[in-house]
Amino acid sequence: MLQVTGLGRSYGDRVIFDNVSFTIGTGERVGLVGRNGHGKTTLFRLICGEEKPDSGVLATPRNYRVGRLTQHISFTEKTVLEEACLSLPVSMDGTDESYKVKAILNGLGLDEECFGAPPGSLSGGYQVRLCLAKVLVSGPDMLLLDEPTNYLDIVSIRWLSRFLRAWKGELVIITHDREFMDGVSTHTMAIHRCGVRKIPGPTAKLYHQIAEEEEIYEKTRLNEDKKRQEVEKFIDRFRAKASKAAAVQSRVKMLEKTGRKEALDEIKTLDFSFNAAPFLGKYLFEARDLSFGYTPDNLLFKGLNFSVGKKDRIAVIGKNGRGKTTLLNVLAGELTASGGNVERHQALRPAYFGQTNIDRLIHANTVEGELIEAHPEFSRAAARRIAGAMMFPGDDALKKISVLSGGERSRVLLGKLLISPANLLLLDEPTNHLDMHSVDSLVAAVTEFDGAVIIVTHSEMIIRALATRLIVFDAGRVEVYDCSYDDFLAKAGWSGETDSGPSRSKPREKGVNKKEERRQRAALMDERTRTLGPMKKRMAVIEAEIITLDAEMTGINEALIAASERGAAADITALSKTHSDIKESVDSLYDELNALHLEHDTKMKEYESALGGG
Repeated sequence: MLQVTGLGRSYGDRVIFDNVSFTIGTGERVGLVGRNGHGKTTLFRLICGEEKPDSGVLATPRNYRVGRLTQHISFTEKTVLEEACLSLPVSMDGTDESYKVKAILNGLGLDEECFGAPPGSLSGGYQVRLCLAKVLVSGPDMLLLDEPTNYLDIVSIRWLSRFLRAWKGELVIITHDREFMDGVSTHTMAIHRCGVRKIPGPTAKLYHQIAEEEEIYEKTRLNEDKKRQEVEKFIDRFRAKASKAAAVQSRVKMLEKTGRKEALDEIKTLDFSFNAAPFLGKYLFEARDLSFGYTPDNLLFKGLNFSVGKKDRIAVIGKNGRGKTTLLNVLAGELTASGGNVERHQALRPAYFGQTNIDRLIHANTVEGELIEAHPEFSRAAARRIAGAMMFPGDDALKKISVLSGGERSRVLLGKLLISPANLLLLDEPTNHLDMHSVDSLVAAVTEFDGAVIIVTHSEMIIRALATRLIVFDAGRVEVYDCSYDDFLAKAGWSGETDSGPSRSKPREKGVNKKEERRQRAALMDERTRTLGPMKKRMAVIEAEIITLDAEMTGINEALIAASERGAAADITALSKTHSDIKESVDSLYDELNALHLEHDTKMKEYESALGGG
C-alpha cells in the first residue's frame, strides 16, 4: 500500500500539489485522471523516487517494489525473449518460468517469430510493448502504467484489460480511454485544483461529485458576496455615527472572521464542432476491388469493396502493421492504389487527420501562424477564435510549434481541420495525445458532424460510441461488416483471442459434428441474451433514477440557497437532511451501476470466448 501525507510540489510559481494526502490500499486498482499538465506523470515520478517532494511524505512498507512503464528505452540482451526474462523475479526453487514471459509477450502482440530477434530491431511501438512486458513480468507490489494503450492495437488492449483485472497487487493507471480505465479499476482518483480526490467507483461518479460540489460552492460564494456587499454598505453608511459604533465594529469583526471565498479558476475544455460542407448525392465515394502493397507480392489488402454514404460512421480496426493507416492514405489520395480504384463524387470535400501529419507542422510557426498559413484568407481574429477553441487562449496562440507537447500539436492539427468545410473526416488515431475530457469533446464533435466519418482507432469506447460499420483487418484478411462492434464480437470476434491471450480457437470436441456445434452455438447465444438482457435493462433503470435524483438535488440546492438568504434555520436543517439522503441514494446507485457494468463486461468476455470457437 501507499500512504501520502501533506504532499507539496511546485515548479517555480506553478503549484502542482498543495498539502495533498491519500492512501492506495491493498489490492486497489486506481484510475488516475486529470487534465494534461496537471500532475499525473509528476505523481508517478514522486512515487518512484525520481523526484523529491517540496513537502510531505510518501510511505510504503519495507521491501515494497514499484514497477513503472516509462518511455525511456534501454536494452542489453541479444534477443527479445532474453530481454523480457531479465525482469522475472528470482525463482527460489529454480523453476523455469519463461512460459509466463512468452504468454505476456504473446498477449501484447509479440509473436514467437519476434522472440529470437534483437530488441533494437523492433519498431518504436513494439519496443514500448517489450518494455511493458518487462514491467508486467517483474510482478511488482505496485504497478504504475502511464498511457499503456498508446502503442497497443485493439486485440492487445483487450488482452491487457483482462490481465489487469486479474492483477493481485496495487495498480495506478493513466489512460485517456475511459472505458478501458473503468473496466480495469476499482477506484478513481482525480488530480484537481492542486489537490487529489479518490473514491470507489468509475470516473463518471467522481466527476459527478466534483461538478456538484463546485456548483454548490459557486452558488454559496455568490450568496456570501451579496451579503458581504450589504454589510460593507452598512459599515460605510454608519462608520461616522457614534451611536452605531458598536454595530459597525461588530460587522467589521464578522467580515474579518468569515473571510471571502475565492472564485474558482475556469478550467479550459476543448470545445468545438467540425464545419460540414453540403452534399446532396448518395455516395461520397465507392471503393471497387481496391488493393495496395508496397511490393507486388506482399499486398496489405486486396479486392476491397465498399461505399461511403453521407452520414456513415466507419471504424477501421485491427492489429498494428496490417494496413489500416495505409488504407486511409489511399482513400485520402496520398498513396496510389496497386489495383482497383476509388470513384470519388465531384462534391467530395475530405479533411484528413493523419498520424504523420503532426510531423508536418512547421516548428518555426506559431499556433496562430500555422492556422493562417493553412488558409491565407483567414484573418488573425478568426485564427485566434479557432486557437481559443483548441485551448490556446490569448497569447498562447503565439507559442511556437517547436515548444508544444504532442497533445498540443494534435490540437493544432484538429484546429486546421476545423477551418475548411468538409463532408468526409478521415481520422487516424486522433485521440492518442488527448486527455479524457478532450477525447469526450472530440467524440461529441464527431457525433454531431453532418457528414461521413472514417476513423482508425484502438479504443473500444470510441468504436462503440461512433461506429455503425466496420472495416476489420484480422487473420490476414480485410472484411467489411455492416454492424455494430458488439455484433461483430458476437458473430465473428477476433481470431486467436482467449482470456489468456495466446489463442482463441478451441479444438472441436470429439464426436461433435458441425450441425451439433451450430446448435450449441445458437443455444449459447440465447443464454447470453437471457443473462445479459436483464442486466442492461437494470442499468438503464438505474441511469434514469440517477438523472431524476440529480434533478431533485438541483432543486434542493436552490432551495437551500433561498433558505440561507432568509435565515430560515429549520428549513435549512430539513433540506440538508433531504439532500444528504438523496446523495446517499445516488452514491448507492452508482455503486450498483459500476458493479453491474463489471459483471456485464466479465460475462460478455466469457460468452465471446465461448462463441469464438464456432
